[in-house]
Amino acid sequence: MADLFDTPSETPSGTPRESTAPRPLADRLRPRALDQVIGQEKVLGPDAPLRIMLASGTLSSLVFWGPPGVGKTTIARLLADETDLHFVQISAIFTGVPDLRKVFEAAKLRRANGKGTLLFVDEIHRFNKAQQDGFLPHMEDGTIVLVGATTENPSFELNAALLSRAQVLVLERLSMADLERLAQRAESELARPLPLDAPARAALLEMADGDGRALLNLIEQVAAWKTEGKLDTGALTTRLMRRAAQYDKSGDAHYNLISALHKSVRGSDPDAALYWLARMLEGGEDPRYLARRILRMAIEDIGLADPQAQTICLHAWETYERLGSPEGELALGQAVTYLALAPKSNAGYAAYKAARAAAKKTGSEPPPKHILNAPTALMKDQGYGAGYAYDHDAEDAFSGQNYFPDGMKRGVYYVPVERGFERDLKKRLGWFVSQRAKRGG
Repeated sequence: MADLFDTPSETPSGTPRESTAPRPLADRLRPRALDQVIGQEKVLGPDAPLRIMLASGTLSSLVFWGPPGVGKTTIARLLADETDLHFVQISAIFTGVPDLRKVFEAAKLRRANGKGTLLFVDEIHRFNKAQQDGFLPHMEDGTIVLVGATTENPSFELNAALLSRAQVLVLERLSMADLERLAQRAESELARPLPLDAPARAALLEMADGDGRALLNLIEQVAAWKTEGKLDTGALTTRLMRRAAQYDKSGDAHYNLISALHKSVRGSDPDAALYWLARMLEGGEDPRYLARRILRMAIEDIGLADPQAQTICLHAWETYERLGSPEGELALGQAVTYLALAPKSNAGYAAYKAARAAAKKTGSEPPPKHILNAPTALMKDQGYGAGYAYDHDAEDAFSGQNYFPDGMKRGVYYVPVERGFERDLKKRLGWFVSQRAKRGG
């Protein structure tokens, strides 16, 4: 997928393309210099990485990571201009191994004639590991300067060898201020203001969802309307469909949003939790996946501080299975709200992890013999069950005996908090500890 303002400006032979066909607004507004790129100050600002590289006269291989429509292709093209490199663009979606060989051979010939090559690879994460490895020798010997573009997390999608030879730069979605600057630039190019009142104009910017190319496409549609006066938000949304939010159920957005939902619940913010739940549902997430994760939140972050939380989550899951969408999703929303407002404790979760670690460390230590059953005479002769104190016969139904392996220091894993139902559990635990000390357990 091409990025902001990107359209071919040359024929395959490298000569300028002349055409009398109407040019899209995005093409007409394509920046001619890096200073004209809107946004991306963290990458293009005075002390930002790319400015430092250009000032030093050295451009290393790069990976641009960011959402669509934020200028990845445009910046790569302008970098080639700034460093006097021949710009070659390919897409991992449409390029196979034979095509890559041709690209590399052409770059070698160019280099032999004193001209370097900036190879821009769109959707680079779609190349498999072997194809990614194919770039390495050509990057190392200077045949190409690789600039890859990806919407997915490079640390997950690109192999370590390639990442070690390229610097990852994060490009961010355009802010509302950036989009407004872009809209003003479009109005200047069109030589007329958009026929929108202030709220409708703000709604148009929101529809773009941080994507500059999407905004210019929307502006081009609005500018073509024959209208009397200015349109309000209602008229705008009637004529235009809101751009679908960027969401990939198996990609980076999936993990980012579920993390946001989980941390909002943990942070006791029901409004934020409901927002992220709604974002995922609007993006087409499977409600059953959300039901499973919501149940996990109850176990991991509420635990015994509110034992009812797990039951509520299970019932919400069951309700969704019976009602389906969209009615059943309300039950998930109610479960999320309950979890956000419930007392929080990860004491049970932490205790389980500590016990697992201790079990791994102690290997195969046997239980003490006094708590082993002795169904045979031989086992009785070996001392199995000898000295076992039946707790129901003891004072307060508590014997205080040791149940850890002989010779193993007693572990302390579960430390309840002073919140919710665990406040009561903490009192009970304290009583057992004191009685165990008295009774020599």
